Amino acid sequence: MGKGDRKTAKGKRYNASYGNARPHSVSRAAVGAAAPVARKTVAKAPAKKAVAKKTVAKAG
Repeated sequence: MGKGDRKTAKGKRYNASYGNARPHSVSRAAVGAAAPVARKTVAKAPAKKAVAKKTVAKAG
């Protein structure tokens, strides 16, 4: 866990980015406890794989 780890605050500082480990906004206590928004989840069907046809070698 160091500079290259983008999931830690130290890694966020090194990479000059913001996220859950390094929030850019004011804390929730100062803003007020807002209810979290529920996200819609869409279940994706597994990708269908094409079955390769076997060829029979001709004798002769």
